[in-house]
Amino acid sequence: MTHILAIDQGTTSSRAILFDAQMRITATAQEEFAQHFPQSGWVEHDANDLWSTTAGTCRAVIEKAGLTGADIAAIGITNQRETTVVWDRHTGQAIHRAIVWQDRRTAEYCAELRAAGNEPMVAGRTGLLLDPYFSGTKLRWILDHVEGARARAQAGDLLFGTVDSYLIWKLTGGRVHATDATNAARTLLYDIRKGRWSATICDLLGIPMQMLPQVRDSADDYGHTRADLFGREIPIRGVAGDQQAATVGQACFKPGMLKSTYGTGCFALLNTGDTPVVSQNRLLTTIAYQLDGKPTYALEGSIFVAGAVVQWLRDGLKMIRHASETQPLAEQADPNQTVVLVPAFTGLGAPYWRPDCRGAIFGLTRSTGPAELARAALESVGFQTRDLLRAMRDDWAGHGADAVLRVDGGMSASDWAMQFLSDIIDAPVDRPQVLETTALGAAWLAGMQIGLYPDQAGFADTWALEQQFLPKMSTELRTAKVEGWTRAVSATLAF
Repeated sequence: MTHILAIDQGTTSSRAILFDAQMRITATAQEEFAQHFPQSGWVEHDANDLWSTTAGTCRAVIEKAGLTGADIAAIGITNQRETTVVWDRHTGQAIHRAIVWQDRRTAEYCAELRAAGNEPMVAGRTGLLLDPYFSGTKLRWILDHVEGARARAQAGDLLFGTVDSYLIWKLTGGRVHATDATNAARTLLYDIRKGRWSATICDLLGIPMQMLPQVRDSADDYGHTRADLFGREIPIRGVAGDQQAATVGQACFKPGMLKSTYGTGCFALLNTGDTPVVSQNRLLTTIAYQLDGKPTYALEGSIFVAGAVVQWLRDGLKMIRHASETQPLAEQADPNQTVVLVPAFTGLGAPYWRPDCRGAIFGLTRSTGPAELARAALESVGFQTRDLLRAMRDDWAGHGADAVLRVDGGMSASDWAMQFLSDIIDAPVDRPQVLETTALGAAWLAGMQIGLYPDQAGFADTWALEQQFLPKMSTELRTAKVEGWTRAVSATLAF
C-alpha cells in the first residue's frame, strides 16, 4: 500500500489524483458535471452528479495507474466549500439540488439579518460576514422551501453537510457523518474560537442541530470506504476545504505566509498562527487547518470570479475555444486601449461584499476586440488580488507578512497572468513545481496521518519553486492602471 488517493471535488469537475510514497503524481482522472442556473444569481449542482463523478474518477484513476484498491493506503478529500447538501439519512438521497457557494438567493434574508443587528454576533463567533456565500442561510432556504423538510429535519431524518460530509457519508455507506474544522468554519454555524457548533446561531437561523455533522481534525479517522467500491475497505484519513488544502499543499505553515489559488474563484489565505485576527477590512477570519485538536487560523479574502471569467469568454461570448487562447490574445492587445472588466457576475467578494453587484466593462471603443477583452479578463484577476493583499497586510500590520505570494490553481499556469499579478501587486510571485497543491494538501494530510508522509517540517522542505515572477512594470503605469480599476469598481458599485 504505497499510494494515497486524493479526491478533489470542485465546482465544475470532480478529480481523483494518485500520489506515490514520494508524493509524486502517478495518475489523474477528471470528469466535468452539469451546472444548473434556475434563476439569475442561482447556482445548483445535482448531488448525484457530485457522487457519481467522484466515484467514477476514483475507479478510473486506480485503473489508469494499473493499481487496485489493495495498493491504496488511504484517501484524502478536498472539496468546494460552502456548497450545501441536505439528504435523507435512511436513503442517502438529497432532497434538493446542492446549492453552490456562488449562489446568491439568500441575499435578501442576509440583509434582513444585518438590519436586525445580528452581524457583530455572527462575525464574533464564526469569523464570517452575513453573506449568501456561506452554508447557513442556504440550509435554511432548503428547510423552508422543500415541502415537509423542516419537520423531517426536526425528527432526525435529514442530514446536512458540505460536499466533504456528503461524500464521506456515501463512501462509508452511511456509517460516518462528519466534517473537518476547515469546512465547518465555512458554514456560518461554527464557533471557531470554542471549536463547536453555535446553538445561538442555529437558533437564529432555525437550524435543527441534530442535522449537523461531527467536527474532526483535518488529519483524522473518517472511517473506511465500502468494500464494494474499490475491492477493499480503504481508510479516509484527511479532509480539508479546497482553499485550506491548498494552503497546506503550499506548506504555508508559518504565521505570515501567504498563498493565492486561482480556480473558478480566487482565494488568498494568510496564516495567522494560533491567533484569530479580526479584520478591519471585511476579510474573513477562518481556520487554515486543525491538527491534534489545535486550530491554526488565517485571514481569507475571497474573489468569486477568477478562472470563471475565462469560462465566460469561452462559453458565454464564444470568443475562445480553450482557456489557453487567452494568453496569446492578451499579448496582441492594443496597448493604447484602456479596457477594464469588473467581473462581478455573482456579486463582488472581499473586501467589498456586495452580492447585489453585477459585472461591467469600461473603456470600449470601435476597435475593441477579443484581444482587449482577453487582456482585461486576465488583468481583472490581478486587480482583485491586489485589493485582497492590501487589506490583509493592513490587518496584519506589525506582524510581518511575507513579501512573497505563493500561487497555484489553473490560471497560475499562465505566465502572462502571473507576470501581470507580480507587476500590479509590486511583489514577487512564486509558482511551485507542483501546481496540484489542493490535491497535494489533501494527500499529505492523509499520508501524514498514517505515517507514510513526513511531518510538517519535512513536508515544508519538499516545497520546490518552478518559477518566480518579479515586478517589471513602471510605477507610473502601475499607478495609472490601479486608478482606472478603482474608478471602474466605484462606478460598478454605484450602478
